[in-house]
Amino acid sequence: MPWKRLRDLREDRDLYQKDLSQKLKVSQQSYSLWEVGDNIIPLKYLNTLSNFYNVSIDYILSLTNTKKYSDNIEIEEINKKEIGKKIKELRKENKLTLRDLAKELNTTSSTISAYETGKTLILTAFAYQICKKYNISLDYLCGKTNHKKLK
Repeated sequence: MPWKRLRDLREDRDLYQKDLSQKLKVSQQSYSLWEVGDNIIPLKYLNTLSNFYNVSIDYILSLTNTKKYSDNIEIEEINKKEIGKKIKELRKENKLTLRDLAKELNTTSSTISAYETGKTLILTAFAYQICKKYNISLDYLCGKTNHKKLK
């Protein structure tokens, strides 16, 4: 996944990795691994960075060049149930079964079910794949905008 913007946003603010790791309450090593793309940053931290930098999650992940949607809102915490409902809606709109979506993401139907029921927060990698394939905004899935399609 493209993580270059994590570094660019940090450097534009003259911040160090240490500054962001303290803000996120993670080790500097964890943050560094996210920034260089060796590990995938969890959605909850993407949300925090989106709020901090006042940009969309879609922008951070290079899903769009739109820095912020006109109706973007800050949310403190991502609502697993909200994301789950939207994933289920997307799956049904595309006439996919749980098994179909699970196969596309190389996971199990029970994992998709856990996402859709809000028992588990979707992994960033899976959310990213869904957004890329179906041209859906991750900010929309997270409830940060009403703009469904990527711009």
